[in-house]
Amino acid sequence: MIRRLYDRTLELAAGRRAPQALAAVAFIESSVFPIPPDVLLMPMVLADRARAFRFALICTIASALGGALGYAIGYFLFETLGRFVLDLYGGAEHWFGEFERRFNEWGFWWVTFAGFTPFPYKVITITSGVTRLDFIVFMLASTLSRGARFFLVAALLWRFGPPIRAFVEKRLAMLSFLFFALLFGSFLLVRYVF
Repeated sequence: MIRRLYDRTLELAAGRRAPQALAAVAFIESSVFPIPPDVLLMPMVLADRARAFRFALICTIASALGGALGYAIGYFLFETLGRFVLDLYGGAEHWFGEFERRFNEWGFWWVTFAGFTPFPYKVITITSGVTRLDFIVFMLASTLSRGARFFLVAALLWRFGPPIRAFVEKRLAMLSFLFFALLFGSFLLVRYVF
């Protein structure tokens, strides 16, 4: 099943509408969607290495704009929508109050950390709006960290594409397990540490 899904994703990644799908996923992942855009970015780069950096740019711009939507949810709609989204990631009530008090002091670094790592970025985008983190600081940190992440992925796949593709295809089940373990672990981190 994983193999068929992988092959289908590669097929779709080479399709005409793939850049629009990548932009849509990158945009909504930054505010509400749980699956990171890397899931599309990586097969797209593997399918068409010549457009690797174009795909990374699309991902960066869409993700930063989606982050602005997350910021707006926190800023304008926290009680009606933002709290609901944060509760999906582990019940914000038990940690949010203390986190909010300290957030602005280290806001640039929190956004940078969440933008570059598998940490659920939407938690930080919404929190940035709730705490009224300076919007320019937020957008700068978002664009830099998301860009660094997506361009790093694109550069590695562009440079080492065939060997990486062979490695992925040979160990697809193990890598899928690791990906979902990492994703699940980041949700647990939000729920139990913060």
